[in-house]
Amino acid sequence: MKRLITLMLVAMFSMGTLTACNTMAGVGEDVQKVGEKVEDKAEDCKDAHC
Repeated sequence: MKRLITLMLVAMFSMGTLTACNTMAGVGEDVQKVGEKVEDKAEDCKDAHC
């Protein structure tokens, strides 16, 4: 669980740093993409019994 939380925080900070969003809509899209990646990783972890 700690690994997943750490991965999620790193992903959020990386996306915020590496992308340049000029509008709130852009920020929302970036957050949504990060959420999808975290969700995919959580499903993979659940399937593999991490």
